[in-house]
Amino acid sequence: MSGFESSANFVEQQQPGVFRLTLRNMWVAVLVFNPLISLMALQILPVGEILKHHDDMLSFVALLTGGNLFKSLVVIDAGLVLSGAVLTSFIGVTGLVHRMTLDQCFPQFLLKRNRRGSHHRIILAFMALCISILYLTGGQLLQLAGVYTISFLGVMTLFGIGNILLKINRKELKRTYRAGWSTVILGVLATSVGIIGNVILDYRFLMYFALYFIPAVLLVTVMYTRIAILKAILMVINEMLQRAFMWREQVIEEIMDITNIRLVLFVRGGALSRLSKAFDYIQRNESSRKIVMVHLYQDRNPEEEEEILRSLKILEELFPEIKIEYFPRQGQFGPQMVETLSQELKVPKNYMFIGAPEAKHKFSLEDLGGVRVIF
Repeated sequence: MSGFESSANFVEQQQPGVFRLTLRNMWVAVLVFNPLISLMALQILPVGEILKHHDDMLSFVALLTGGNLFKSLVVIDAGLVLSGAVLTSFIGVTGLVHRMTLDQCFPQFLLKRNRRGSHHRIILAFMALCISILYLTGGQLLQLAGVYTISFLGVMTLFGIGNILLKINRKELKRTYRAGWSTVILGVLATSVGIIGNVILDYRFLMYFALYFIPAVLLVTVMYTRIAILKAILMVINEMLQRAFMWREQVIEEIMDITNIRLVLFVRGGALSRLSKAFDYIQRNESSRKIVMVHLYQDRNPEEEEEILRSLKILEELFPEIKIEYFPRQGQFGPQMVETLSQELKVPKNYMFIGAPEAKHKFSLEDLGGVRVIF
């Protein structure tokens, strides 16, 4: 185990430098142990025997080199590692799905906790997925390994694509390490070639992967477009089900509950161009239509405040569907202020939006606890 299995709990929730260590452990396993084990097997066994024992090759090599005792040790070690991998996979998936549900990517009923404080619905759903893929593949190791390989290489490819998007859209974002364009593009190409190679090896790998990937993408898409879907449902109800007034009221109430979720936008001034970009992002990507615009200042500046109010009037005309609440506050922006306003306004931190922090700030993005950068 490298630690990568539970890294899906998002990097900002890990201690500084931990994620780089998990990646190092993973690549050490790939670049050192796997080639050495393969070379040892080729030295001990003919190719025909390797193909014959491809499901239990390591234990068979242990039997030939160290007898039954060494084989038993290898089997016990493999069982312990597999148990740890299963445990960390459940930990990672629980954290990932919990965070994505908080960001409204999955249905909110997954946030339900039991009396022990664990998210049992997420755990049971993931267990059902694991059992289903075992059933579909008949427990064949080669097919299970193929599905895992495509998934893993897909995640690695998305890391590279995400890095490219950060380079293009968030050039000013402060970061500890920077990868060059050639390194990122080479990594994306290498992982993409790996995916293509596995698909060529057996097209069923891709088929099994798609059976889970496509429904997951559709579910996230539905969650992000649920306002449009609910409005379409409302239109059908109005046209075809005039007598079903109760259903119509329930849909309207659901739309209102979603659009009335409060979002917090931190602004540094009244520059209309920056504010319009932020409002345009919220209108295109968020379901809520209620924004609390927070302006922090050290000393009250009437001219700056007047500029903000002028921009607000223009924004109300440009975005008539959005309700804007102006909230001036004396203080300095930072993790403590974010925590204070989150408690005072009763708005979760992942519903708060800021511009990209500059290098002069003493805090990092992780210190803000999930605040999102949108411009």
